[in-house]
Amino acid sequence: MTQLSQVMTPGATILRTHETVRHAAEMMADLDIGELPVCDGRRLVGVITDRDITVRCTARGVSPDNARVGDAMTERVLWCYQDDSVENAKAKMADEQVRRLMVLDRDKQLVGVVALGDLAVKAGDAGSTLASVSSPAQPAR
Repeated sequence: MTQLSQVMTPGATILRTHETVRHAAEMMADLDIGELPVCDGRRLVGVITDRDITVRCTARGVSPDNARVGDAMTERVLWCYQDDSVENAKAKMADEQVRRLMVLDRDKQLVGVVALGDLAVKAGDAGSTLASVSSPAQPAR
C-alpha cells in the first residue's frame, strides 16, 4: 500500500491570516499555482484560492491591498494524513470533486500537499480519479 508521504509534495509555501490578499495573489503568480494553505504556526486554518480572491474580493469591490487573507480564505479544508493510502486520497478527491488535498501529520500539522498530478506521476492510474473529479457540477442558481 502506497502512503501519501511517498507521493506528496513535502512542505508548502504558506500564508498567514494577517497578510494581504494582494500578497497572496502575488505569491500564486510567482509560484504558478491557484491555492495556498493558510497556517497559524504549522496548524492549518484554511486555504485561499484564486477563486476566493475573485469572488470574495474583486467581485465585491474590495481592494486586495486592504483585504486580509483571513477574511477571504476558505476555512473548510480538505486533508488527509501523511500515512493514509493513496487510494484513500483518490477516493476523497473523487467524493469532494477536488484536485488537491493538504497533508497533515498525526499531530495535525501541515507537512505537504498532494495533487492529482502527484498521483498520476508518482502513483499511476489517476485517470479514474480525474474522471470523477472532473464531472460537471451544477451551478448554485
